[in-house]
Amino acid sequence: MRPSFGYAEEEQLGKPYDLKMLRRLYPFTRPYRRLLSGAIILITLITLVNLSVPYLTKIAIDQYIVPRMESGNALAGGGHATRYLKVDMSDPRVRQIVAVCPGQFRTEDGLAMIAFDNLSNLEKKHLRILRKRDLEGVVLVVILFLAIILLDFCLSFLQTLIMEYTGQKIMHDLRVRLFSHVQSLSAAFFTQNPVGRLVTRVTNDVQNMHEMFTSVIAVLFKDLFLLTGITIVLLVIHWKLALISFTLPPLILYASAHFSKQSREMFRLLRVKVAEINTRFSETIGGIRVVQLFLQEKQNYENFKILNHENYEAALRQVRILSAFLRIMAFLGVFASAVVIFYGGNKVLSGSMSLGTLVAFISYMKMFFSPIQDIAQKYNTLQNAMASAERIFLILDNEERLPRPEAQGNDDAKAQPRPSVGKIREIVMQDVSFAYVPDEMVLKKVSFAVRAGETVAVVGPTGSGKTSLINLLTRFYMPDSGEILINGKDMREWAVSDLRAGMALVTQDPFLFSGSIRENILRGVDASARSLNEVSEKEMDAILRASNCKSLVDRLPNGIHTELSEGGASISSGERQLISIARAFARDPSLIILDEATSYIDSETEVRIQEALLNLMQNRTSIIVAHRLSTTRHADRIIVLKKGEIIETGTHEELMRQKGFYFKLNQLQI
Repeated sequence: MRPSFGYAEEEQLGKPYDLKMLRRLYPFTRPYRRLLSGAIILITLITLVNLSVPYLTKIAIDQYIVPRMESGNALAGGGHATRYLKVDMSDPRVRQIVAVCPGQFRTEDGLAMIAFDNLSNLEKKHLRILRKRDLEGVVLVVILFLAIILLDFCLSFLQTLIMEYTGQKIMHDLRVRLFSHVQSLSAAFFTQNPVGRLVTRVTNDVQNMHEMFTSVIAVLFKDLFLLTGITIVLLVIHWKLALISFTLPPLILYASAHFSKQSREMFRLLRVKVAEINTRFSETIGGIRVVQLFLQEKQNYENFKILNHENYEAALRQVRILSAFLRIMAFLGVFASAVVIFYGGNKVLSGSMSLGTLVAFISYMKMFFSPIQDIAQKYNTLQNAMASAERIFLILDNEERLPRPEAQGNDDAKAQPRPSVGKIREIVMQDVSFAYVPDEMVLKKVSFAVRAGETVAVVGPTGSGKTSLINLLTRFYMPDSGEILINGKDMREWAVSDLRAGMALVTQDPFLFSGSIRENILRGVDASARSLNEVSEKEMDAILRASNCKSLVDRLPNGIHTELSEGGASISSGERQLISIARAFARDPSLIILDEATSYIDSETEVRIQEALLNLMQNRTSIIVAHRLSTTRHADRIIVLKKGEIIETGTHEELMRQKGFYFKLNQLQI
């Protein structure tokens, strides 16, 4: 077996297809369609609110602050355009002001008119009276502004709340789906993918998707609506100036397409580097004792430093790409404003455009480029999310699962309830061959049978295929040829969960989870139709005594509820072995598989473990894999493997009388 270890380069992806990736993400949003629809409605209302602000400015300027110019010929007989303030003479205060300053006013049809240029000649109290309607209009516009700000705050708050809630729910579903999928993959997948890489997928990459669902989607909808609304308003206000301004978007689209390709490649590289850093860090923590023992801290540090620097350089290149893009967008925005001021300013001076229209147009143009820059920034985030999505779907698309019984037979067979394997009574291997790597067979036409209640030992030198045999029996892998029969039926016909529920595997280096001893012992008992809380104290005491764990538990400060660190590092290897035997007892399996169960144990602890194992194997079918031949003497039958083939089989006494390979192994261990 030659698995891939370390932080090997991840699979290089081909041409990105963002739309295809977004379509694949759509099913995760389907359960929250109503919430997303509500958010889009709120975004539409927010857009309309934002669009109204510059137009209110136009109204305030053109109607109340600086009214539009009127023809001087019509009002004063002159040839130039002049702004006039018109006031109603029916107001006695107005008549009094006109009487005081008769040279400043012209009267016509009950109206008094004064040029705006002459307003500075009047007293402030007179101005307040004459411009009372304008002041009231400005106050009304200010009130509308405040109302719009308050409405925008409420709508934006509600929209953000909905999007954050929806985003968190989508991320929850995606993370659970990814975790569930990873758990269902075969052992071969985990030999090819380091822990750090998989952790990166479930944590960093899923988190990168969060901002896309919470802010990018909302911003894209809002900005697209805003751009559409601004385009319509600009055409309505002054279509000629609008068309001149719209010559710039093609440049923007070209720049976006150019920079997006580079940005996507950088984010892909960043995702790979982050996964490699996590893998290296995970590997260092897991092997810290070896690193320190062989004084490899400096070399390990240098390797990590190089990897980290590569990540730094990739991030810096991505920042440079984004900065260049944003500066170009900013330049185009300023250039567009300059064009508007130049062309619109001439129109205002000539009297063909009002000042309010020009001010509103400039405001809309700023608003026009603001969402474009926002989209550019969010597109950067989108590229990051798409790079993460690609990596996530690489795992979700991986189907390295073992064949399921549901895949066998016709549709009618699927509809029928599948019988349970029940107790594992008999195991038969018929001409089983297996290879981890093509053309490198580790088992070659292996055939043997294990009857109910029988204890069979498997021995042989390192590399003979003993562990591979266990991997096939526990269905972590499937044979390349031949078949394995359980209770007379092909192993493929039994559900994996049902099959493993009747087994217990005790390995040479058992893995314990962080949590209490009780939780570790009872982990997985629901597979035997019992829940953790249903195991009584009496049953637990019987399990502890049978597994020789009673003395261990009694001397711990919190007894059975003592918390263990990850991997059970806080207790000795022998104590971990005893707890794993107790875990096997709790499952009450019909088949016991022991994989070098006493290889790393001192003699005193070995005696306790041997007693516990004898208790465990009593009245159960057992398969023992051992390097120490002393543990195989009392087996009903011994199978000797060499280079993946069975070369001898028989009891201890029979094999010793043959004086073959088994005899030589015994002589070497004396």
